[in-house]
Amino acid sequence: MTNFESLLFHLAQACLWPVMLMTVVAFGYSLLSLGGFVWEAFIRWRFPQRLLCLSTDDSESIEQMELKILKELEGLRLCSRIAPMLGLVATMIPLGPALVAVASNQTGQTQEVVARLAPAFASVIIALVAASISFAIHTVRRRWLLEEMTRLLKESAS
Repeated sequence: MTNFESLLFHLAQACLWPVMLMTVVAFGYSLLSLGGFVWEAFIRWRFPQRLLCLSTDDSESIEQMELKILKELEGLRLCSRIAPMLGLVATMIPLGPALVAVASNQTGQTQEVVARLAPAFASVIIALVAASISFAIHTVRRRWLLEEMTRLLKESAS
């Protein structure tokens, strides 16, 4: 390996733990969001006419309400888009050294390969679960917020 390739290799290896940590953070965020979502769904079911997220005055424009909605959903949207990328990165980083160990075909390297790849594949699974939860919540909450905005606009027009 040249010096440049060695530098890239070490930089990639240094990114493994931060990427895995960000994957765990994304998973935690999605679980917290799921709890809030379940609570909001219960409140919406129990009190269907109550406005939960969009409180506005009459001077607020449609664009300002849409901006509120975007801000409200931004974390979920980012989590649903970034988590799969984090999982892919967490899988690819240890794959290189594992392939080198397999290619060297030394005895006893199989356990090392498994030890390197198991956390990587666990990371991608956690990341995909986090992205799935976040995407589902984002989709439903977006509909709820747009329904609230439509209802507010109808009420202010009359």
